[in-house]
Amino acid sequence: MTDDTTRPSGPFRLGDRVQLTGPKQRLHTITLREGGELHTHHGVLKHEQLVGQPDGSVVANSGGHEYLALRPLLRDFVMSMPRGAAIVYPKDAAQILAEADIFPGASVVEAGVGSGALSLWLLRAIGAEGRLVSFERREDFAAVAKANVETFTGAVPANWDVVVGDLAEDLPHTVAAASVDRVVLDMLAPWECIDVVADALTPGGVVVCYVATATQLSRVAEYIRGTGLFTEPDANETMVRGWHVEGLAVRPDHRMIAHTGFLVWARRLAPGAVPPEVKRRASKSSYGDEDVELWTPGAVGDRQITDKNLRKRVREAERAAEGARRASRRAEDTDDTDGTEHPEHTA
Repeated sequence: MTDDTTRPSGPFRLGDRVQLTGPKQRLHTITLREGGELHTHHGVLKHEQLVGQPDGSVVANSGGHEYLALRPLLRDFVMSMPRGAAIVYPKDAAQILAEADIFPGASVVEAGVGSGALSLWLLRAIGAEGRLVSFERREDFAAVAKANVETFTGAVPANWDVVVGDLAEDLPHTVAAASVDRVVLDMLAPWECIDVVADALTPGGVVVCYVATATQLSRVAEYIRGTGLFTEPDANETMVRGWHVEGLAVRPDHRMIAHTGFLVWARRLAPGAVPPEVKRRASKSSYGDEDVELWTPGAVGDRQITDKNLRKRVREAERAAEGARRASRRAEDTDDTDGTEHPEHTA
């Protein structure tokens, strides 16, 4: 049964994040605080106007301009949160949850953590009984991810561990052999980690790799196939095309979210099991040192963020997390003062 105190619903209260849609569909996301105000060139909207109002309310600011108030969905949050590294788009996160069959109570490993977008989806899917271990080579990226997760959930989840280090070296020392249900690899060269992933996965467990280019897709699929430890790998990509629907004016949007990455996944075989032979055409399936340049960050289109910009993102994420903590403490103090019980929210 779902605990109502953790549901992102009910009347707005101090500490809640609220997404306001104003004139011309411009969005503002705020955290409700005592004495808080949203200032725009259209006027001032006091936070206290929203406290106690139900989700989906419409409020007007001092200039008479109306704003639709809703709690931001997780997809809204991940698309607007501070980023250290590029995020996994919601369309791909949904496919990862489906293809990997992420379930409540699962033991999941991911690498790398990036800005924490996929971590939020995984944490929601595994629930309080599951465990997520996230690996990230860069400490600054890990700091952004932890701050983003804390901002959205209100606290760093007790069932989430962030390891700053190399998965290929640190995974065997972090989890027991054959104890992990699912592994998600979002990295430049996932084939370098497949061997240790195979040791960590329980028989029947799933590994999913998220890669940007067709050459990466080919190499990781061939490596998985060559180990003889997994089922035949599957692969796909997801494209989302929106539609304009207004009366009889029904047409595709002029812009769409097309290619963002490929997914390739396979399941761990039981120890000693030999997969049935798959008949296929002969093809070139080996890679040498001369191919290394094909997977450098620049060659695969991985946008490099400057150190100065990254430090700014870290500060933004940490300020957001600190603001959420202060608002939560003030809300708790208010509850203790008036003796009223209020539901807690995760958003």
